[in-house]
Amino acid sequence: MDLTGQVCACSIGDRVYSGIGGQVDFMRGAVLCPDGIAILALPSTGAGGKFSRIVGHLKPGAMVTLTQGHVHYIVTEYGVADLYARSLSERARALIRIAHPDFRDELERFAHGLQRL
Repeated sequence: MDLTGQVCACSIGDRVYSGIGGQVDFMRGAVLCPDGIAILALPSTGAGGKFSRIVGHLKPGAMVTLTQGHVHYIVTEYGVADLYARSLSERARALIRIAHPDFRDELERFAHGLQRL
């Protein structure tokens, strides 16, 4: 997931590693239900802490599975980020707060470079 709220769940860069699943249907279905909300839960890191699942931007060629508009709440072991109706800078701040502490400084530098913080 990048700092704007885009989610890539089926490729690593331009290399496909899984097919399109039901993630989009699940998210849309959640918000269409009375009082429904779209929640995506993910661990803050992958490969035993070697990389952050929340990144400044998706890798070139990455296939966006969920757009910025699909996900309302992101949950990691460090908390919950409410992205619904938030600006790009608000999204970046919220996502950095729930990223693994080892990667927060890097994400903040990236966001500052884009003038999103």
